[in-house]
Amino acid sequence: MTRRPDWQRRDPRFREEAARYDDPIPSRELLLQTLQAAREPLAFEALVERLGIRERAPRQALQKRLGAMLRDGQLLLNRASEYCLLDRLELIVGTVSGHRDGFGFLVPDGVGDDLFLPYRQMRQVMHGDRVAARAAGRDERGRREGAIVEVLERRTQQVAGALTLERGIGFVVPDNRRISHRIVIPPEQLGGARHGDLVVAAILEQPGRDRDPVGRITRVLPAGGSADTAVDLAIASHGLPHEFPAAALREARRHGREVEPAALAGRRDLREQPLVTIDGEDARDFDDAVWAERSRGGFRLLVAIADVSHYVRPGTALDDEARARATSVYFPNRVLPMLPEQLSNHLCSLMPAVDRLCMVCDMQVSRAGRVTRSEFYPAVMRSAARLTYTRVAAVLASGGGAGQRELEAVLPSLACLHEVYQALRQHREARGALDFEAPEVKVVMDAAGNVADIREFPRNDAHRLIEECMIAANVEAARFLKRHKLPALFRIHGRPDPERLQELQRFLAERGLHLDLSGELEPARLAEALRRISQRPDAGVLENAIIRSLPQALYQPLNIGHFGLALAEYAHFTSPIRRYPDLLVHRGIRHALAGGTAADFTHTSKAMEQLGQECSLRERRADEAARSVVAFLKCEFMRPRIGEEFDAVATGVLEFGVFVQLTGLQVDGLVHVTSLPRDYFRFHENDRTLVGERTGLRLAIGDALRVRLLRVDSAERKIDFALVEKTGSFHHPRRPAGRSGARR
Repeated sequence: MTRRPDWQRRDPRFREEAARYDDPIPSRELLLQTLQAAREPLAFEALVERLGIRERAPRQALQKRLGAMLRDGQLLLNRASEYCLLDRLELIVGTVSGHRDGFGFLVPDGVGDDLFLPYRQMRQVMHGDRVAARAAGRDERGRREGAIVEVLERRTQQVAGALTLERGIGFVVPDNRRISHRIVIPPEQLGGARHGDLVVAAILEQPGRDRDPVGRITRVLPAGGSADTAVDLAIASHGLPHEFPAAALREARRHGREVEPAALAGRRDLREQPLVTIDGEDARDFDDAVWAERSRGGFRLLVAIADVSHYVRPGTALDDEARARATSVYFPNRVLPMLPEQLSNHLCSLMPAVDRLCMVCDMQVSRAGRVTRSEFYPAVMRSAARLTYTRVAAVLASGGGAGQRELEAVLPSLACLHEVYQALRQHREARGALDFEAPEVKVVMDAAGNVADIREFPRNDAHRLIEECMIAANVEAARFLKRHKLPALFRIHGRPDPERLQELQRFLAERGLHLDLSGELEPARLAEALRRISQRPDAGVLENAIIRSLPQALYQPLNIGHFGLALAEYAHFTSPIRRYPDLLVHRGIRHALAGGTAADFTHTSKAMEQLGQECSLRERRADEAARSVVAFLKCEFMRPRIGEEFDAVATGVLEFGVFVQLTGLQVDGLVHVTSLPRDYFRFHENDRTLVGERTGLRLAIGDALRVRLLRVDSAERKIDFALVEKTGSFHHPRRPAGRSGARR
């Protein structure tokens, strides 16, 4: 019997490596331990000598692994080409987050405050790059400032934007405003593009302290305002993965189109249970199904979720690509799915009348809306119906589904689900969770890919029913993983920043609303403020102000609760087809159900820190890309309407003008001070109003206005209006002294 090499006996992860690869190499943990034991940086030859690896193939594989560790910030290569441990160098590793004004921040891996990166530091990097930096004191505002020591990974390989030609030299101004560099395009790299074209440019030379990035035009996007152009622009601008690798597609095809009989072993059979999916009319992937019945003391609620973790296993090409995407991206005319269509729209989608694998959260819910018991288990189901929010809301409103004969089998469950929702809603209100009711706005496309309409879609009881059922299941998933002490990603939402709360308090006070900030703020106080404003004409503006005062929700393994939902534990479990954190939660549940522990779980606590940051950043990237497309298409929708008048509400007032939002369209724009009636307008900072000296016209946030469309700039996502008249006044209790003036 061949004696195992010494490094294999010492490697704490050798069994996992051997299970994953035919020819295993030292794990990342062993490499870090070896460098730690050396107590000095090691060149590649010195490192492999310590490990006793001499064969060519494992040496090449090891070089690739070390390269990945450099990119991930686990190691640093010094100028002598030696591998160093970053914790010995007191460096902070993280991802660059750029700002449109030229500065940026380093978001550290794991926990820790961001480092401010001034313009001179941002000159050498782009938004999304991974770097190692050292803390270099504090700036004039007291923020920790960073100095970049090493760029670990260049993540921006192309940009998209408008081409400007100046004396034969081209410049691309990135459409993604987080990238503040101009990309220089030499004459020989223009590729036939002309001044003003929307283009995609590959980066040939990355930026440096004293040089701009250099690029080559690879594509000229079609002129005009079609959705395809907007989406292609967003994909290139934000670096969105949009084509699946061949290996991932092959893996997806190998799973077939039907559930294999062997996969049913060990699963509960729920195929006779009339579970239903309830989604929007345009949904194509169905993650979740629900069913309920009355039981002693309350209800039994089943939330069945597509069992994606059965198909997407760690270390596979499918998993690598799902992690790289982290989320599906939804555009008005197109979806960039996290998983190939073979899985996302077919084998993992809970379509009606076909067998599908699922992970079930089986809950007992009291009549007061508390989950008193829950159980997780893998199952097989067969959806009884694919329902829409509109149809379910109509059934619930009719009190029994008159004329809905084809729904007879599911009507008892729908009626019970509505009772469950009312109970869960009661508990939600009792604990003080925030509830935002702004309608969803959708851009409606025509057959040619142009904007046909922009419509608001108010939320109904069917939306709220599904939301409450999903929240209940997410809470139970978080509690399950916490109880089993497994590394997990929680969906956390921290407490608002005190300065932002004070700003919100002043803003609400100007509008006759008192917000008590004494002691520790509980969500219930903000929830009460939302209830008080719900019937006011300026409710939308006030609700947006409250939203802006809150921090962003994130994924991280350290559970601090969810402030907005007023929950001590919360995780994302209900959408594994389209969100990678949900897939990780499913893996944890599956591992615990099989008797596993944290010690033998695929993902360590340290790995979860990195995964949480990746998923949070990629979620933000997807949101920004989707918003940029919608903003572009809103501009294109408004372009033919120049000269028309619209009802609007003032959403912001500054020295240079009034920001407005069109009623019923949620189209935003600016009434510049020069487009106001001829007068001297003074800006009053205390109550944020513009007041005309001659006319006495007072413009404030929340005022109803009539505006005329003046100009549209789709590339800049800017829309300008002129004031026609003020049609509704907001009462201001006082008029503070003016601070500054602006002239028409």
